[in-house]
Amino acid sequence: MSKLTRNSLIVAFFFLIDKVLAFVRAGIISRIYADDVHLLDTFNAANNLPDLLFALISGGALAMAFIPLLTEYLTTKDRAAAWDLFSRVANVGFLVTGSLAILIAIFAQQIVDANLGIAPGFGAEQRQLLAELMRLNLIGTIIFSISGLVMASLQANQHFVLPAIAPSLYNVGQILGAIFLVPRFGIYGLVYGVIIGAAFHLLIQVPGLFMYGFRWTPALDLRHTGLIEALKLMAPRLATMAGIQVIFIARDNLASRLDQVGAVTSLTYGWMVMQVPETILGTAIATAMLPALSELASRRDWAGFSATVERAIRVLIALTLPIAAVMAAGIHPLVRGVFGFSEDITQLLTWTTRAYLATLTGYTVHEIAIRAFYARKEPMIPLYTIGIRLVIFLGVGILGVTFFKQIGAPVIAFAEIALLVEAIVTLTLLSRRTHEPLKTSGAIIKGLIAAVVGGVVTYLIALYLPGGAIVTALIGMVIGGLISLAIVWSEAKHLMKL
Repeated sequence: MSKLTRNSLIVAFFFLIDKVLAFVRAGIISRIYADDVHLLDTFNAANNLPDLLFALISGGALAMAFIPLLTEYLTTKDRAAAWDLFSRVANVGFLVTGSLAILIAIFAQQIVDANLGIAPGFGAEQRQLLAELMRLNLIGTIIFSISGLVMASLQANQHFVLPAIAPSLYNVGQILGAIFLVPRFGIYGLVYGVIIGAAFHLLIQVPGLFMYGFRWTPALDLRHTGLIEALKLMAPRLATMAGIQVIFIARDNLASRLDQVGAVTSLTYGWMVMQVPETILGTAIATAMLPALSELASRRDWAGFSATVERAIRVLIALTLPIAAVMAAGIHPLVRGVFGFSEDITQLLTWTTRAYLATLTGYTVHEIAIRAFYARKEPMIPLYTIGIRLVIFLGVGILGVTFFKQIGAPVIAFAEIALLVEAIVTLTLLSRRTHEPLKTSGAIIKGLIAAVVGGVVTYLIALYLPGGAIVTALIGMVIGGLISLAIVWSEAKHLMKL
Protein backbone atom coordinates (compact mmCIF):
# COMPACT_ATOMS: atom_id res chain seq x y z
CA MET A 1 0.00 0.00 0.00
CA SER A 2 1.44 3.34 -1.05
CA LYS A 3 1.77 6.30 1.31
CA LEU A 4 -0.82 8.20 -0.72
CA THR A 5 -3.24 5.28 -0.42
CA ARG A 6 -2.71 5.12 3.36
CA ASN A 7 -3.37 8.84 3.69
CA SER A 8 -6.44 8.55 1.46
CA LEU A 9 -7.85 5.70 3.54
CA ILE A 10 -7.22 7.59 6.79
CA VAL A 11 -9.09 10.61 5.44
CA ALA A 12 -11.84 8.41 3.99
CA PHE A 13 -12.36 6.62 7.33
CA PHE A 14 -12.87 9.83 9.28
CA PHE A 15 -14.95 11.33 6.49
CA LEU A 16 -17.20 8.26 6.75
CA ILE A 17 -17.65 8.95 10.46
CA ASP A 18 -18.40 12.56 9.59
CA LYS A 19 -21.09 11.51 7.10
CA VAL A 20 -22.69 9.14 9.62
CA LEU A 21 -22.85 11.99 12.13
CA ALA A 22 -24.17 14.31 9.41
CA PHE A 23 -27.10 11.97 8.81
CA VAL A 24 -27.70 11.60 12.54
CA ARG A 25 -27.79 15.40 12.72
CA ALA A 26 -30.07 15.67 9.69
CA GLY A 27 -32.36 12.95 11.00
CA ILE A 28 -32.72 14.67 14.37
CA ILE A 29 -33.32 18.08 12.83
CA SER A 30 -35.73 16.85 10.14
CA ARG A 31 -37.86 15.10 12.75
CA ILE A 32 -37.95 18.18 14.96
CA TYR A 33 -39.18 20.27 12.03
CA ALA A 34 -41.12 17.62 10.08
CA ASP A 35 -44.27 19.71 10.50
CA ASP A 36 -42.49 23.04 9.95
CA VAL A 37 -40.39 22.34 6.87
CA HIS A 38 -40.57 26.02 5.91
CA LEU A 39 -38.38 26.78 8.95
CA LEU A 40 -35.80 24.29 7.70
CA ASP A 41 -35.93 25.99 4.30
CA THR A 42 -35.14 29.27 6.07
CA PHE A 43 -32.28 27.84 8.13
CA ASN A 44 -30.68 26.14 5.12
CA ALA A 45 -30.95 29.28 3.00
CA ALA A 46 -29.40 31.33 5.82
CA ASN A 47 -26.20 29.30 5.53
CA ASN A 48 -25.49 30.35 1.95
CA LEU A 49 -23.84 33.75 2.30
CA PRO A 50 -21.74 32.83 5.37
CA ASP A 51 -20.63 29.69 3.49
CA LEU A 52 -19.73 31.87 0.52
CA LEU A 53 -17.60 34.14 2.71
CA PHE A 54 -15.80 31.20 4.31
CA ALA A 55 -15.21 29.46 0.98
CA LEU A 56 -13.87 32.61 -0.65
CA ILE A 57 -11.50 33.76 2.05
CA SER A 58 -10.11 30.81 3.98
CA GLY A 59 -11.93 27.60 3.23
CA GLY A 60 -11.39 27.59 -0.49
CA ALA A 61 -9.46 30.46 -2.00
CA LEU A 62 -6.53 30.74 0.36
CA ALA A 63 -6.40 27.08 1.40
CA MET A 64 -6.31 25.61 -2.10
CA ALA A 65 -3.67 28.08 -3.24
CA PHE A 66 -1.83 27.84 0.07
CA ILE A 67 -1.12 24.09 0.25
CA PRO A 68 1.11 23.93 -2.87
CA LEU A 69 3.02 27.03 -1.76
CA LEU A 70 3.47 25.82 1.82
CA THR A 71 4.52 22.40 0.50
CA GLU A 72 7.17 24.11 -1.62
CA TYR A 73 8.45 25.98 1.46
CA LEU A 74 8.63 22.72 3.41
CA THR A 75 10.41 20.99 0.51
CA THR A 76 12.90 23.70 -0.47
CA LYS A 77 13.29 25.77 2.75
CA ASP A 78 12.44 24.82 6.33
CA ARG A 79 9.48 24.56 8.70
CA ALA A 80 10.23 27.91 10.40
CA ALA A 81 9.86 29.74 7.08
CA ALA A 82 6.68 27.80 6.35
CA TRP A 83 5.09 28.77 9.69
CA ASP A 84 6.07 32.39 9.17
CA LEU A 85 4.24 32.31 5.83
CA PHE A 86 1.23 30.60 7.43
CA SER A 87 0.99 33.32 10.11
CA ARG A 88 1.02 36.13 7.57
CA VAL A 89 -1.62 34.48 5.38
CA ALA A 90 -3.81 33.65 8.40
CA ASN A 91 -3.58 37.21 9.73
CA VAL A 92 -4.74 38.66 6.43
CA GLY A 93 -7.48 36.04 6.05
CA PHE A 94 -8.88 36.67 9.52
CA LEU A 95 -8.97 40.44 9.13
CA VAL A 96 -10.59 40.31 5.70
CA THR A 97 -13.17 37.73 6.81
CA GLY A 98 -14.03 39.70 9.95
CA SER A 99 -14.43 42.96 8.05
CA LEU A 100 -16.68 41.43 5.40
CA ALA A 101 -18.72 39.61 8.06
CA ILE A 102 -19.44 42.92 9.80
CA LEU A 103 -20.61 44.48 6.52
CA ILE A 104 -22.85 41.53 5.71
CA ALA A 105 -24.34 41.62 9.22
CA ILE A 106 -25.16 45.32 8.85
CA PHE A 107 -26.85 44.91 5.46
CA ALA A 108 -28.25 41.38 5.95
CA GLN A 109 -31.91 42.38 5.53
CA GLN A 110 -31.25 44.33 2.35
CA ILE A 111 -29.28 41.40 0.91
CA VAL A 112 -32.09 38.97 1.69
CA ASP A 113 -34.83 41.25 0.29
CA ALA A 114 -33.04 42.00 -2.99
CA ASN A 115 -34.68 40.40 -6.05
CA LEU A 116 -31.39 38.74 -6.95
CA GLY A 117 -30.67 37.93 -3.31
CA ILE A 118 -30.82 34.68 -1.39
CA ALA A 119 -34.53 33.81 -1.29
CA PRO A 120 -36.73 36.58 -2.75
CA GLY A 121 -39.64 34.15 -3.12
CA PHE A 122 -40.03 33.80 0.66
CA GLY A 123 -42.62 35.84 2.54
CA ALA A 124 -41.66 38.97 4.50
CA GLU A 125 -41.66 37.24 7.91
CA GLN A 126 -39.58 34.35 6.58
CA ARG A 127 -37.06 36.76 5.03
CA GLN A 128 -36.70 38.64 8.31
CA LEU A 129 -35.95 35.40 10.16
CA LEU A 130 -33.49 34.43 7.42
CA ALA A 131 -31.56 37.68 7.91
CA GLU A 132 -31.37 37.18 11.68
CA LEU A 133 -30.12 33.59 11.32
CA MET A 134 -27.58 34.67 8.73
CA ARG A 135 -26.11 37.28 11.09
CA LEU A 136 -25.58 34.63 13.76
CA ASN A 137 -24.07 32.22 11.24
CA LEU A 138 -21.33 34.76 10.52
CA ILE A 139 -19.82 34.12 13.98
CA GLY A 140 -19.10 30.56 12.94
CA THR A 141 -17.70 31.83 9.65
CA ILE A 142 -15.12 33.98 11.43
CA ILE A 143 -13.98 30.97 13.47
CA PHE A 144 -13.72 28.92 10.29
CA SER A 145 -11.55 31.63 8.70
CA ILE A 146 -8.71 30.41 10.92
CA SER A 147 -9.71 26.76 11.18
CA GLY A 148 -9.70 26.29 7.40
CA LEU A 149 -6.14 27.53 7.12
CA VAL A 150 -5.02 25.42 10.08
CA MET A 151 -6.43 22.41 8.25
CA ALA A 152 -4.53 23.35 5.08
CA SER A 153 -1.26 23.82 6.98
CA LEU A 154 -1.49 20.43 8.69
CA GLN A 155 -2.26 18.73 5.38
CA ALA A 156 0.75 20.43 3.80
CA ASN A 157 2.80 18.82 6.60
CA GLN A 158 1.34 15.44 5.46
CA HIS A 159 -0.71 15.22 8.67
CA PHE A 160 -4.32 14.21 7.93
CA VAL A 161 -5.79 12.74 11.12
CA LEU A 162 -6.78 15.87 13.06
CA PRO A 163 -8.04 17.75 9.95
CA ALA A 164 -10.10 14.67 9.07
CA ILE A 165 -11.60 14.48 12.58
CA ALA A 166 -12.53 18.18 12.62
CA PRO A 167 -15.66 17.92 10.39
CA SER A 168 -17.07 15.21 12.67
CA LEU A 169 -16.78 17.51 15.67
CA TYR A 170 -18.51 20.23 13.65
CA ASN A 171 -21.45 17.84 13.30
CA VAL A 172 -21.27 17.00 17.01
CA GLY A 173 -21.70 20.69 17.81
CA GLN A 174 -24.76 20.90 15.58
CA ILE A 175 -26.25 17.76 17.13
CA LEU A 176 -25.80 19.26 20.60
CA GLY A 177 -27.52 22.41 19.38
CA ALA A 178 -30.46 20.46 17.95
CA ILE A 179 -30.95 18.34 21.08
CA PHE A 180 -30.28 20.80 23.88
CA LEU A 181 -30.64 24.32 22.45
CA VAL A 182 -33.57 24.08 20.04
CA PRO A 183 -36.04 23.25 22.87
CA ARG A 184 -35.02 26.50 24.56
CA PHE A 185 -34.20 28.85 21.67
CA GLY A 186 -36.19 27.42 18.77
CA ILE A 187 -34.63 27.60 15.29
CA TYR A 188 -31.90 29.87 16.70
CA GLY A 189 -30.62 26.85 18.64
CA LEU A 190 -29.54 25.28 15.35
CA VAL A 191 -27.33 28.29 14.62
CA TYR A 192 -25.86 28.21 18.13
CA GLY A 193 -25.00 24.58 17.38
CA VAL A 194 -23.21 25.71 14.21
CA ILE A 195 -21.12 28.15 16.25
CA ILE A 196 -20.25 25.46 18.83
CA GLY A 197 -19.35 23.06 16.02
CA ALA A 198 -17.08 25.65 14.39
CA ALA A 199 -15.25 26.10 17.71
CA PHE A 200 -14.82 22.33 18.03
CA HIS A 201 -13.55 22.23 14.42
CA LEU A 202 -10.76 24.66 15.29
CA LEU A 203 -9.84 23.44 18.76
CA ILE A 204 -9.29 19.79 17.78
CA GLN A 205 -6.62 20.88 15.30
CA VAL A 206 -4.67 23.17 17.62
CA PRO A 207 -2.52 20.35 19.11
CA GLY A 208 -1.36 19.54 15.57
CA LEU A 209 0.07 23.04 15.21
CA PHE A 210 2.31 22.59 18.22
CA MET A 211 3.19 19.04 17.17
CA TYR A 212 4.89 20.56 14.11
CA GLY A 213 6.57 23.43 15.96
CA PHE A 214 4.12 26.22 15.12
CA ARG A 215 5.25 29.77 15.90
CA TRP A 216 2.89 32.66 15.25
CA THR A 217 4.26 35.78 13.54
CA PRO A 218 2.13 38.82 14.49
CA ALA A 219 2.81 40.69 11.26
CA LEU A 220 0.88 42.12 8.30
CA ASP A 221 3.72 42.88 5.91
CA LEU A 222 1.96 42.94 2.54
CA ARG A 223 5.35 43.16 0.80
CA HIS A 224 6.40 39.74 2.06
CA THR A 225 7.32 37.71 -1.04
CA GLY A 226 5.56 34.54 0.13
CA LEU A 227 2.40 36.44 0.97
CA ILE A 228 2.48 38.19 -2.40
CA GLU A 229 2.82 34.84 -4.17
CA ALA A 230 -0.04 33.40 -2.12
CA LEU A 231 -2.23 36.37 -2.99
CA LYS A 232 -1.40 36.00 -6.69
CA LEU A 233 -2.44 32.37 -6.59
CA MET A 234 -5.47 33.30 -4.52
CA ALA A 235 -6.93 35.87 -6.92
CA PRO A 236 -8.09 33.42 -9.63
CA ARG A 237 -9.10 30.91 -6.95
CA LEU A 238 -11.16 33.64 -5.31
CA ALA A 239 -13.06 34.19 -8.55
CA THR A 240 -13.43 30.43 -9.04
CA MET A 241 -14.92 29.93 -5.59
CA ALA A 242 -17.19 32.92 -6.11
CA GLY A 243 -18.59 31.18 -9.19
CA ILE A 244 -19.16 27.95 -7.26
CA GLN A 245 -20.92 29.70 -4.40
CA VAL A 246 -23.04 31.77 -6.78
CA ILE A 247 -24.41 28.45 -8.02
CA PHE A 248 -25.51 27.50 -4.48
CA ILE A 249 -27.10 30.91 -3.94
CA ALA A 250 -28.79 30.75 -7.36
CA ARG A 251 -30.03 27.25 -6.51
CA ASP A 252 -31.94 28.44 -3.45
CA ASN A 253 -33.02 31.62 -5.23
CA LEU A 254 -34.63 29.50 -7.96
CA ALA A 255 -36.06 27.04 -5.43
CA SER A 256 -37.76 29.86 -3.52
CA ARG A 257 -39.65 30.73 -6.73
CA LEU A 258 -41.20 27.26 -7.07
CA ASP A 259 -43.89 27.85 -4.40
CA GLN A 260 -43.03 24.34 -3.21
CA VAL A 261 -42.65 23.67 0.51
CA GLY A 262 -39.50 21.66 1.07
CA ALA A 263 -37.78 22.65 -2.18
CA VAL A 264 -34.74 24.24 -0.52
CA THR A 265 -34.53 21.47 2.08
CA SER A 266 -34.75 18.70 -0.55
CA LEU A 267 -31.95 20.34 -2.53
CA THR A 268 -29.82 20.69 0.62
CA TYR A 269 -30.38 17.11 1.79
CA GLY A 270 -30.28 15.60 -1.70
CA TRP A 271 -26.90 17.18 -2.29
CA MET A 272 -25.80 15.91 1.14
CA VAL A 273 -26.74 12.33 0.23
CA MET A 274 -24.79 12.52 -3.02
CA GLN A 275 -21.86 13.94 -1.09
CA VAL A 276 -21.49 10.75 0.98
CA PRO A 277 -19.73 8.70 -1.73
CA GLU A 278 -18.28 11.87 -3.27
CA THR A 279 -16.57 12.84 -0.01
CA ILE A 280 -15.46 9.36 1.03
CA LEU A 281 -13.93 8.68 -2.40
CA GLY A 282 -13.38 11.91 -4.34
CA THR A 283 -12.63 14.39 -1.57
CA ALA A 284 -10.61 11.92 0.53
CA ILE A 285 -8.33 10.93 -2.36
CA ALA A 286 -8.04 14.50 -3.65
CA THR A 287 -7.26 15.85 -0.17
CA ALA A 288 -4.42 13.38 0.28
CA MET A 289 -3.22 13.94 -3.29
CA LEU A 290 -2.80 17.72 -3.27
CA PRO A 291 0.32 17.81 -1.02
CA ALA A 292 1.74 14.79 -2.85
CA LEU A 293 1.12 16.33 -6.28
CA SER A 294 2.53 19.65 -5.08
CA GLU A 295 5.71 17.89 -3.96
CA LEU A 296 6.02 16.12 -7.34
CA ALA A 297 5.48 19.44 -9.12
CA SER A 298 8.08 21.22 -6.99
CA ARG A 299 10.55 18.49 -7.98
CA ARG A 300 9.48 18.67 -11.64
CA ASP A 301 8.66 14.94 -11.63
CA TRP A 302 6.01 15.17 -14.34
CA ALA A 303 6.03 11.45 -15.16
CA GLY A 304 5.15 10.59 -11.56
CA PHE A 305 2.65 13.46 -11.48
CA SER A 306 0.80 12.19 -14.57
CA ALA A 307 0.80 8.55 -13.42
CA THR A 308 -0.63 9.49 -10.00
CA VAL A 309 -3.43 11.57 -11.50
CA GLU A 310 -4.34 8.88 -14.05
CA ARG A 311 -4.54 6.10 -11.45
CA ALA A 312 -6.80 8.17 -9.20
CA ILE A 313 -9.15 9.18 -12.00
CA ARG A 314 -9.47 5.63 -13.35
CA VAL A 315 -10.31 4.34 -9.87
CA LEU A 316 -12.90 7.07 -9.28
CA ILE A 317 -14.64 6.63 -12.63
CA ALA A 318 -14.82 2.85 -12.25
CA LEU A 319 -16.24 3.05 -8.72
CA THR A 320 -18.57 6.05 -8.83
CA LEU A 321 -20.56 5.18 -11.97
CA PRO A 322 -21.99 1.96 -10.44
CA ILE A 323 -22.26 3.51 -6.97
CA ALA A 324 -24.50 6.25 -8.37
CA ALA A 325 -26.72 3.70 -10.15
CA VAL A 326 -27.00 1.38 -7.15
CA MET A 327 -27.81 4.25 -4.79
CA ALA A 328 -30.40 5.70 -7.17
CA ALA A 329 -32.13 2.31 -7.45
CA GLY A 330 -32.45 1.70 -3.70
CA ILE A 331 -32.50 5.14 -2.12
CA HIS A 332 -36.24 5.81 -1.59
CA PRO A 333 -36.97 3.73 1.55
CA LEU A 334 -33.69 4.84 3.10
CA VAL A 335 -34.57 8.50 2.61
CA ARG A 336 -37.95 7.90 4.20
CA GLY A 337 -36.40 6.03 7.14
CA VAL A 338 -33.58 8.52 7.83
CA PHE A 339 -35.39 11.83 7.50
CA GLY A 340 -38.93 10.91 8.57
CA PHE A 341 -40.66 13.37 6.26
CA SER A 342 -44.16 12.92 4.85
CA GLU A 343 -44.47 10.81 1.69
CA ASP A 344 -44.77 13.90 -0.52
CA ILE A 345 -41.55 15.43 0.83
CA THR A 346 -39.84 12.02 0.74
CA GLN A 347 -40.70 11.59 -2.97
CA LEU A 348 -39.43 15.10 -3.65
CA LEU A 349 -36.18 14.41 -1.81
CA THR A 350 -35.74 11.01 -3.51
CA TRP A 351 -35.97 12.39 -7.05
CA THR A 352 -33.80 15.37 -6.15
CA THR A 353 -31.15 12.97 -4.81
CA ARG A 354 -31.31 10.88 -7.97
CA ALA A 355 -30.76 13.97 -10.08
CA TYR A 356 -27.68 14.83 -8.02
CA LEU A 357 -26.36 11.25 -8.23
CA ALA A 358 -26.20 11.65 -12.02
CA THR A 359 -23.34 14.10 -11.40
CA LEU A 360 -21.43 11.98 -8.84
CA THR A 361 -18.66 10.86 -11.22
CA GLY A 362 -18.24 14.40 -12.48
CA TYR A 363 -17.81 15.68 -8.93
CA THR A 364 -15.11 13.15 -8.04
CA VAL A 365 -13.14 13.61 -11.28
CA HIS A 366 -13.41 17.37 -10.85
CA GLU A 367 -11.91 17.11 -7.34
CA ILE A 368 -8.75 15.49 -8.75
CA ALA A 369 -8.45 17.59 -11.91
CA ILE A 370 -8.63 21.00 -10.27
CA ARG A 371 -6.17 20.02 -7.55
CA ALA A 372 -3.78 18.87 -10.25
CA PHE A 373 -3.88 22.36 -11.75
CA TYR A 374 -3.34 24.04 -8.37
CA ALA A 375 -0.43 21.71 -7.63
CA ARG A 376 1.08 22.91 -10.92
CA LYS A 377 0.34 26.52 -9.82
CA GLU A 378 -1.97 27.01 -12.81
CA PRO A 379 -5.10 28.44 -11.16
CA MET A 380 -6.50 30.08 -14.31
CA ILE A 381 -7.81 26.86 -15.87
CA PRO A 382 -10.29 26.14 -13.03
CA LEU A 383 -11.39 29.78 -13.30
CA TYR A 384 -12.19 29.41 -17.00
CA THR A 385 -14.06 26.15 -16.53
CA ILE A 386 -16.23 27.42 -13.65
CA GLY A 387 -17.48 30.08 -16.07
CA ILE A 388 -18.71 27.30 -18.37
CA ARG A 389 -20.40 25.54 -15.47
CA LEU A 390 -22.08 28.71 -14.20
CA VAL A 391 -23.55 29.58 -17.61
CA ILE A 392 -24.91 26.06 -18.15
CA PHE A 393 -26.31 25.82 -14.61
CA LEU A 394 -28.13 29.14 -14.79
CA GLY A 395 -29.41 28.39 -18.28
CA VAL A 396 -30.78 24.94 -17.40
CA GLY A 397 -32.07 26.11 -14.00
CA ILE A 398 -33.93 29.15 -15.32
CA LEU A 399 -35.44 27.17 -18.20
CA GLY A 400 -36.45 24.42 -15.79
CA VAL A 401 -38.17 26.77 -13.34
CA THR A 402 -39.86 28.62 -16.20
CA PHE A 403 -41.15 25.73 -18.30
CA PHE A 404 -41.08 22.71 -15.96
CA LYS A 405 -42.08 24.30 -12.66
CA GLN A 406 -44.41 21.39 -11.89
CA ILE A 407 -41.38 19.07 -11.56
CA GLY A 408 -40.08 21.20 -8.71
CA ALA A 409 -36.70 20.88 -6.98
CA PRO A 410 -35.38 17.94 -9.09
CA VAL A 411 -35.24 20.16 -12.16
CA ILE A 412 -32.84 22.50 -10.33
CA ALA A 413 -30.73 19.56 -9.14
CA PHE A 414 -30.59 18.33 -12.75
CA ALA A 415 -29.02 21.68 -13.70
CA GLU A 416 -25.89 20.42 -11.92
CA ILE A 417 -25.25 18.43 -15.09
CA ALA A 418 -23.20 21.57 -15.71
CA LEU A 419 -20.65 20.17 -13.24
CA LEU A 420 -20.27 17.03 -15.35
CA VAL A 421 -19.57 19.19 -18.40
CA GLU A 422 -17.03 21.22 -16.42
CA ALA A 423 -15.30 18.03 -15.22
CA ILE A 424 -15.00 16.71 -18.77
CA VAL A 425 -13.55 19.99 -20.03
CA THR A 426 -11.13 20.25 -17.09
CA LEU A 427 -9.97 16.66 -17.52
CA THR A 428 -9.48 17.19 -21.26
CA LEU A 429 -7.33 20.27 -20.65
CA LEU A 430 -5.34 18.45 -17.98
CA SER A 431 -4.76 15.51 -20.32
CA ARG A 432 -3.32 17.87 -22.92
CA ARG A 433 -0.88 19.34 -20.39
CA THR A 434 0.52 16.04 -19.14
CA HIS A 435 3.43 14.49 -20.96
CA GLU A 436 1.28 11.49 -21.87
CA PRO A 437 -2.50 11.68 -22.45
CA LEU A 438 -4.60 10.38 -19.55
CA LYS A 439 -6.15 7.03 -20.51
CA THR A 440 -9.64 6.64 -19.02
CA SER A 441 -11.75 4.93 -21.72
CA GLY A 442 -11.37 1.44 -20.21
CA ALA A 443 -12.55 2.65 -16.80
CA ILE A 444 -15.53 4.44 -18.37
CA ILE A 445 -16.70 1.36 -20.31
CA LYS A 446 -16.39 -0.98 -17.34
CA GLY A 447 -18.01 1.57 -15.04
CA LEU A 448 -21.03 2.00 -17.33
CA ILE A 449 -21.53 -1.77 -17.67
CA ALA A 450 -21.28 -2.16 -13.90
CA ALA A 451 -23.74 0.71 -13.40
CA VAL A 452 -26.41 -0.87 -15.62
CA VAL A 453 -26.03 -4.36 -14.14
CA GLY A 454 -25.73 -3.21 -10.52
CA GLY A 455 -28.60 -0.74 -10.79
CA VAL A 456 -30.99 -3.30 -12.34
CA VAL A 457 -30.09 -5.98 -9.78
CA THR A 458 -30.56 -3.54 -6.89
CA TYR A 459 -33.96 -2.38 -8.18
CA LEU A 460 -35.28 -5.91 -8.79
CA ILE A 461 -34.20 -7.18 -5.37
CA ALA A 462 -35.65 -4.15 -3.60
CA LEU A 463 -38.91 -4.56 -5.54
CA TYR A 464 -39.51 -8.32 -5.33
CA LEU A 465 -37.63 -9.65 -2.29
CA PRO A 466 -40.06 -10.28 0.61
CA GLY A 467 -39.50 -8.19 3.71
CA GLY A 468 -39.44 -4.60 4.92
CA ALA A 469 -38.66 -1.90 2.39
CA ILE A 470 -35.50 -0.67 4.13
CA VAL A 471 -34.11 -4.19 4.60
CA THR A 472 -34.76 -5.24 0.99
CA ALA A 473 -33.30 -1.99 -0.32
CA LEU A 474 -30.13 -2.49 1.72
CA ILE A 475 -29.82 -6.12 0.59
CA GLY A 476 -30.33 -5.05 -3.01
CA MET A 477 -27.69 -2.33 -2.73
CA VAL A 478 -25.17 -4.71 -1.15
CA ILE A 479 -25.67 -7.42 -3.77
CA GLY A 480 -25.82 -4.93 -6.64
CA GLY A 481 -22.70 -3.24 -5.32
CA LEU A 482 -20.74 -6.49 -5.02
CA ILE A 483 -21.66 -7.51 -8.56
CA SER A 484 -20.60 -4.07 -9.80
CA LEU A 485 -17.33 -4.30 -7.90
CA ALA A 486 -16.54 -7.64 -9.54
CA ILE A 487 -17.03 -6.04 -12.97
CA VAL A 488 -14.73 -3.07 -12.27
CA TRP A 489 -12.23 -4.89 -10.03
CA SER A 490 -9.37 -4.63 -12.54
CA GLU A 491 -9.64 -0.82 -12.23
CA ALA A 492 -10.70 -0.54 -8.59
CA LYS A 493 -7.72 -2.51 -7.26
CA HIS A 494 -5.46 0.39 -8.26
CA LEU A 495 -6.88 2.20 -5.23
CA MET A 496 -4.27 0.32 -3.17
CA LYS A 497 -1.41 1.60 -5.36
CA LEU A 498 -2.13 5.31 -5.71
